[in-house]
Amino acid sequence: MWFKQQKFWSVVSLAALLVFSSTASKVAEAQRIKDVAQVSGVRSNQLMGYGLVVGLPGTGERTPFTDQTFRTMLGNFGINLPENQRPQINNVAAVAVHADLPAFSKPGQQIDVTVSSVGDADSLVGGTLLQTYLKGADGEVYAVAQGNMVVGGLGAQGADGSSIVINTPTVGRIPNGAMVEREVDTGFAQSEHITFNLNRPDFTTAKRMAEAINNMVGPGSATPMDAASVRVIAPQDISQRVSYLSTLENIQITQGEAAARIVINSRTGTIVVGNNVRLHRAAVAHGNMQVSIMENWQVTQPGAFADGETVVTPQTTIDIQQDDARMFMFDPGVSLNDLITAINQIGAAPSDIIAVLEALKQAGAIDGELVVI
Repeated sequence: MWFKQQKFWSVVSLAALLVFSSTASKVAEAQRIKDVAQVSGVRSNQLMGYGLVVGLPGTGERTPFTDQTFRTMLGNFGINLPENQRPQINNVAAVAVHADLPAFSKPGQQIDVTVSSVGDADSLVGGTLLQTYLKGADGEVYAVAQGNMVVGGLGAQGADGSSIVINTPTVGRIPNGAMVEREVDTGFAQSEHITFNLNRPDFTTAKRMAEAINNMVGPGSATPMDAASVRVIAPQDISQRVSYLSTLENIQITQGEAAARIVINSRTGTIVVGNNVRLHRAAVAHGNMQVSIMENWQVTQPGAFADGETVVTPQTTIDIQQDDARMFMFDPGVSLNDLITAINQIGAAPSDIIAVLEALKQAGAIDGELVVI
């Protein structure tokens, strides 16, 4: 058995990626407001429904809730089955249907839906979704789904029980499979203001956005509310409001720099270091210890014509090797890029870099947040 001090990943993980933000020496590029913020209230809404998929080639299911749903469907058409008779069907599957209703969707427009089996159906390939009501969080029906599914997976099973499954045959999609029946009120036309919500909240970005809008429209038009929101006065006429918003969302601004942060993915060995991370004066020494434990078995037999038993005894050999640790010192204000360069020069693995970063953080020698995901 082999053990290594500070071993975080296997040999495969030693090829982990180390990424640095290299924008410190570059001028930050301006971005449009529409790329860094969203208009409050203008969003999609999640819809969900429960229905039946029929026409499956024997890959359906026979579960109590599928039978109940099948009976209810037949009852809607005036067909009543005896209570003591269970339908003998295996070409039907109970499914959950979900979709995203985009903002400003109007009745009569179509949206895509995803269909997923909720029982033990083997496959939905070749099935057809029957009329299914899609409801929102308020319980109201906003769309009706129906149609033939596109399934990207498949499965096959032999008589001896062996099977093979490619991708996911129990999930399908119906392009334009739902008809919108109800419009969601976004409040876009009623409010006296338009509020932009930043995708990455930052006080500097909010301030710059308000200043850019005021320079374009006029003083006092935009007011930063907090680190995430900027409120802008908007015209009451809806046609003017659309043109007004079109102008605002194309104004270019420069986002504020992100906070100093180091992100470590402990599963993949990825280390991302922000360019604003700085070091205080510190000395670092890091060495690797390698422990080798070998088990050998020795067989001892009694002499000829002697009483006794054959005995197997273990012999353990332990060998410890420790590499020479190298110490290096940094002056205040040195970036982590310089630290990583020095560590790489002595052949340190990602696990060594993690150990050094954690030790420097505990010593208070890093100006930045250490995040482990």
